[in-house]
Amino acid sequence: MAEKYHRATLTRNFLKTITRIKNPDEMLADAKSEGLEKTLGVWDLIILGVGAIIGSGIFAVVGIAAAGSADGSALGAGPGLMVSMVIAAIACIFSALCYSEFATMIPVAGGAYTYTFATLGEFAAWMVGWVLMLEYAIGFIAVACAWSNHFIQFLSGFEKILPACIAHPPVWLVNDVFTASKIAAENPDIFIPRFLGVPVCINLPAILIVLLMTAILVRGTKDSTKMAGLMVFIKLAVIALFVIAGAFFVKPDNWVPFAPNGIEGIFAGAFLIFFAYIGFDALATAAEECKNPQKDLPIGIIGSLVITTIVYVLVALVLTGMQDTATSVPAAFLKAPMAYCMMMAKQNWAAGLISVGSLAGLTSVLLVLEMAATRILYAMSRDHFISQRFQILHPKFHTPALLTWTVGILAVVGILTLNLDVAAELCNYGTFTSFIIVCVAVLILRKTDPDRERPFKVPFSPVVPSLGIICCGGLMVYKSMQPSSSALLFPVWLGIGAMIYLLYGFVRNRMNENKIHNEKVEKRKQELLK
Repeated sequence: MAEKYHRATLTRNFLKTITRIKNPDEMLADAKSEGLEKTLGVWDLIILGVGAIIGSGIFAVVGIAAAGSADGSALGAGPGLMVSMVIAAIACIFSALCYSEFATMIPVAGGAYTYTFATLGEFAAWMVGWVLMLEYAIGFIAVACAWSNHFIQFLSGFEKILPACIAHPPVWLVNDVFTASKIAAENPDIFIPRFLGVPVCINLPAILIVLLMTAILVRGTKDSTKMAGLMVFIKLAVIALFVIAGAFFVKPDNWVPFAPNGIEGIFAGAFLIFFAYIGFDALATAAEECKNPQKDLPIGIIGSLVITTIVYVLVALVLTGMQDTATSVPAAFLKAPMAYCMMMAKQNWAAGLISVGSLAGLTSVLLVLEMAATRILYAMSRDHFISQRFQILHPKFHTPALLTWTVGILAVVGILTLNLDVAAELCNYGTFTSFIIVCVAVLILRKTDPDRERPFKVPFSPVVPSLGIICCGGLMVYKSMQPSSSALLFPVWLGIGAMIYLLYGFVRNRMNENKIHNEKVEKRKQELLK
């Protein structure tokens, strides 16, 4: 007879329960019976990967990585930025190989959350899912606000054509309440409406782009990929334009000295650039929608990293050749380095196109981040951590429409209420944690299930997963040593997640197990009566 599952308590087999793993065969069976539509090929995956990785980082972060921050808190790599980019790519490739092994072995929605459930158990899976929500959902909100800032900057370039209210919209209509209040404190003449003494601020462009991305995702992953493909084409075309046009204005003298701040500056640049590579892990969350995941996912994950590394190195080569980064640089270079260099070269038309490219880059990142967040929550719904209503697929588009709209609406609420400076920093810790967990999970499953078929295997294991743990763990420690409130808030976020699990997720799973037990008992009774 079926095993009886007792009511949820903290005293009866608690440790055994929270460390219970979910068999990969069961995961594959669930995905096969009620899974998402398989629409993605290898080029779709590469497009999504490049779309997720090449975002605001290449259009903004490279300036700080090359020349250092204005306040001196970060050293610049100078022309050695090219080496920094290769180091960051190598640090990512260790984790990427581990993601590839899991994605081909367990091609199920959920990414790192799913892999953790198969190796470390229920509680660890919940916590990883909670951390991934920090990475993807809050990251989605932060990128939406960055998109809004770039869009407003783009509109200001048409101040002679557009009405003043559009070219320079009111501060309270294009910023969250924290940012708007800070701007108003520095400029007392700026008007911010109040309701019952509370400032009323709405980042309207960010809200509209979130709703647009949500509507596109509801229509299906294939349509979303077409949209991402268009954005990727635009931004790669713009970057190619910068590299080709900028090459005519390169001064080789600017490459000397190659590393003005020595090896310390190169590693500081690698730390900053590392975040420009984040996004390839989102491909693993879409494994269930791949036509041939065993073959295509490793190509998509590793291929997108290789392509973006080549693009980044070419940009660094031209950028540091056009601008001397060994000495102090103008503030405009740190904010928008490629556009600044083209303006200094009297190529204003190219600077305008680069602004379009940055918008396209952020748009594709938005698509992939929201898709990843919904796929993780979809997997958590399948495992009864959240309502099973979220598993319901749209009758026409075969996508989790209710879940997608829920994520979109929650993002709008976040845009209206979150302090995004702190939230964005917290995302870094979420990324490091998920990378480390996946590397650990590969080592565990190699021991606990060595005979399972692995269409793709991490080479030189356990060396490669161990290097992934060391690289990400080292960067995480480096980040926590910097003065920031996020280092204190991340443990708080983990504590909140643990409490939600104990008070809700644990209870919900035990109730589901009791339901399954009762169904098996009733079925057995009916068989005996026959």
